[in-house]
Amino acid sequence: MDILKTLEGLVSAFGPSGCEHEISQVIEGLAKPYVDEITRDVMGNLICHKKGSGPRVMFSAHMDSIGLVATHIDEKGFVHVGQVGGVSAGEVLYTPVRFQNGAKGLICEGSDKEQGKLKASDLLIDVGASNEEEAKKLVRVGDTAVYDTPTRTAGDRVISPYLDDRIACLVLLMAMEWLEKTDNDLYFVFSVQEEVGTRGAKTAAWAIDPDYGIAVDVTGADDEPGSEHEASSLCGKGAAVKVMDRSVICQPQLVEKLMGLAAEQGIPAQRDVLQMGGTDAGPMQGTRGGVYAGGISIPCRYTHTPTELVDLGDVEACAKLVAAFAMEELTDKL
Repeated sequence: MDILKTLEGLVSAFGPSGCEHEISQVIEGLAKPYVDEITRDVMGNLICHKKGSGPRVMFSAHMDSIGLVATHIDEKGFVHVGQVGGVSAGEVLYTPVRFQNGAKGLICEGSDKEQGKLKASDLLIDVGASNEEEAKKLVRVGDTAVYDTPTRTAGDRVISPYLDDRIACLVLLMAMEWLEKTDNDLYFVFSVQEEVGTRGAKTAAWAIDPDYGIAVDVTGADDEPGSEHEASSLCGKGAAVKVMDRSVICQPQLVEKLMGLAAEQGIPAQRDVLQMGGTDAGPMQGTRGGVYAGGISIPCRYTHTPTELVDLGDVEACAKLVAAFAMEELTDKL
């Protein structure tokens, strides 16, 4: 698998929360050679099943992204927007964007507030229209827009929009390619609507009823300039094995299992404590009678901006650890 080419394809696919059809199709085409069956549920989760007679293991990486939704078009032709997921208005000013129909524009602001005090509702998108009539030929109320910035490398690191969480989708695809024989019953779920409340993973976990649930996502990087130490993981130090975040406290025995596997196989790994945010591990852990839930994360700088950054060595380490756990001899209890 060509990692950068595959990542570019994932990032360029349209897929804000609630509009994941295009990215779902891209992932389905990439995953098809490695699994026995692929299905979608009512929510739109893409569920890739590699059948086995052993414990059910659910890996979940969300395929949706944050974005902006058109709420009003004014007489001058500017598109007023609201947020889909966690958009920080001051961090996205003057970023180029695109709508699903191909219309393009630029984020600007329609108030005189200081940049740090801006809210998403203060943002506008300039689509190049001179009046309301022209703009309405390009955009409808309810249409969503995503960042239209490129993917590039900087040394051994990648800078791109929507590494949260397309880089984790890539990790699952890499792990699927590397899988060898295992008795475990494996479900690779590419979930929907994580950015607006981990909604997809909740329904997928209820249907699958896994014994183990591993969320694969990005995590905050403590080596980002200005860090206030709300995260513990560092770029370039390997797979971040989740201990806790605001959505989950992982079972200690699963944390130790993942760290032990990493040590046995020479996979760089670090313990991850995040004092903000959440992942699909939360809804997986609380499904039905409870699930052994954990996380394998990629440290990411500048999360939710149009230019996120991850280390390619960390990406490889995460994929190796996912594959190692998928092939580990497991029982239904740790």
